[in-house]
Amino acid sequence: AMQPRGPGPAEPRRAVPPGRSRARSRGAAGAALLPSMLMFGVILASSGLLLMIERGILAQVGPPPLHPPAGPSRRDGRDAPAELELEVLRDTRNRTIRALCGQRSMPRSVWELPPGQRRTVLRHLLVSDKYRFLYCYVPKVACSNWKRILKVLDGALESVDVQGKMDHKSDLVFLGDMKPEEISYRLKHYYKFIFVRNPMERLLSAYRNKFGEIKEYQQKYGVEIVRRYRKNGGNSAGDDVSFSEFLQYLLDEDVERMNEHWMPIYNLCQPCAVRYDFIGSYERLHADANHVLEHIQSPSFVRFPERQAWYKPVTAETLHYYLCNTQRRLIRELLPKYILDFSLFAYPLPNITSEFCRQ
Repeated sequence: AMQPRGPGPAEPRRAVPPGRSRARSRGAAGAALLPSMLMFGVILASSGLLLMIERGILAQVGPPPLHPPAGPSRRDGRDAPAELELEVLRDTRNRTIRALCGQRSMPRSVWELPPGQRRTVLRHLLVSDKYRFLYCYVPKVACSNWKRILKVLDGALESVDVQGKMDHKSDLVFLGDMKPEEISYRLKHYYKFIFVRNPMERLLSAYRNKFGEIKEYQQKYGVEIVRRYRKNGGNSAGDDVSFSEFLQYLLDEDVERMNEHWMPIYNLCQPCAVRYDFIGSYERLHADANHVLEHIQSPSFVRFPERQAWYKPVTAETLHYYLCNTQRRLIRELLPKYILDFSLFAYPLPNITSEFCRQ
């Protein structure tokens, strides 16, 4: 498979085509992500929740968590630290989401969203009427395996282990294809869940996969990215996009017009307009998936698939390499577009200090 270029410094940029200016793009993204300074203050304040919880300040405050514990309950004290860490994480997510979504400027339902944002979330909510749940799929967060499970539950696939290329459209029911009254009923009465992932890790996974392996993406996006940001890049086949060029492209893109593989999770699934019953983590994929399967009372033979042998995951070392070999300016300027994913789902901002990168 053709491989994308390593991170490296960004090449000199070409002029962005009319109507796609960086200032305009950033303004649109800022309006979509941070509708008020008050909301941004809530996000920044949420970063102190972890310390407050650890000190016991929030132990007796507020209603119970929105999201129940995932995976099997502990039977002894051996994994008590891990369980405590998980509880802190969930409490942080719950309280941050509650604080953010309680702001007057935030949508209370999908019907309060602008038409474009409503279309996006409704076409990412998959429906199981048989098991009465809605799953908001997020590309690069194990969504292919969840789609396999939905097909097995619906009888379209015999097993999650069936080999072959995944068809992401057929034999799946999307909430956006239903009538308004059908949509409202399911949003109100069905179990709703989502799986999230560290934003920078998800972006790196999308970059390596789409520009290193998928010719369609190389031709559709890679050629344009190289032409736009690299001097004399007109002869590229789109299979040599550097990570810096990819980040520069994201920086100049309007969030609402991004491809779903790198659109922020917040914009894909709208956690304020849709009150999710459970937020699972890519980092605890199997335990959280088992919790969901148990909750929806799926047949015992349905299990979350094991990782394919050919799959090369993004490791901490890989992420460290790419981030530390990319211009810090690019990462710092890109963070505001993904700040809601970091804050709402309690992921730490990337460490790109000189000291960390020397390790």
